[in-house]
Amino acid sequence: MSLEACRDLVERGDPERYRAIRGMPEEVLAKLLPILAFNVEVTRAPWVTQEEMIAEMRLQWWRDALKEIAKGGVVRKHEVTVPLALAIAPKVSETLDKFVAARRWDVYKEPFENAEHQEEYIRDTGGGLMWAMAASLGAKNEEAIRRFGMATGVAGFLNAVPTLEARGRKPLLEEGLAGKYQLANKGLAWLDYAITARRDIEPEAIPALLTGWWARPILNDFKWGRPEIRPMSEFRKRARLAKLALFGWWR
Repeated sequence: MSLEACRDLVERGDPERYRAIRGMPEEVLAKLLPILAFNVEVTRAPWVTQEEMIAEMRLQWWRDALKEIAKGGVVRKHEVTVPLALAIAPKVSETLDKFVAARRWDVYKEPFENAEHQEEYIRDTGGGLMWAMAASLGAKNEEAIRRFGMATGVAGFLNAVPTLEARGRKPLLEEGLAGKYQLANKGLAWLDYAITARRDIEPEAIPALLTGWWARPILNDFKWGRPEIRPMSEFRKRARLAKLALFGWWR
């Protein structure tokens, strides 16, 4: 039930975000690792079974755990729930509950109803995760941080499109490159919003924001008309993280 269990889970299940935070102070990791471990567990819950009811039950288990955390009483024992209860405030548990509820879309094969439905999903997943991390570190500027998280969420979502389509899902509002281009442009608009407001974002939020280090390269791939995301070499990954650490998370 320790932070080390969360560390191992994130390192294995979310290596790109782990790459961004692994050298941070322990007091920061004590906040971020449980939330990222929670993200790993919840995100994969709909995919470990083909039975929709079982997937729903797995997600509901996490919603029930978050209710226990919000009440501040006894929390069910799990390698993530106990550190998570120490890392987040009751208000953050509400944000994470919406994150879990949004993941119900992953259980079923129905497409998004419309652009608003898709945007709500991205706001509650990518945006919610980013805000939960930043808020737990003491940040206050929710809208700008959430928009940055939405841009990061779009990048991750576009990266997952081939896998989603192979599993019978319809993740895009329009098929093919047009749908990817449309979504990438939304992501870039959300990213620009956050950059414009960067002077109002508290320094405490920076460790959380650095977990979105790969968003801009992915979104730019589609902005520039590339049909697929270019794989990033190990050298390019290190160079980008070094650039962000030196010049700022918004670069």
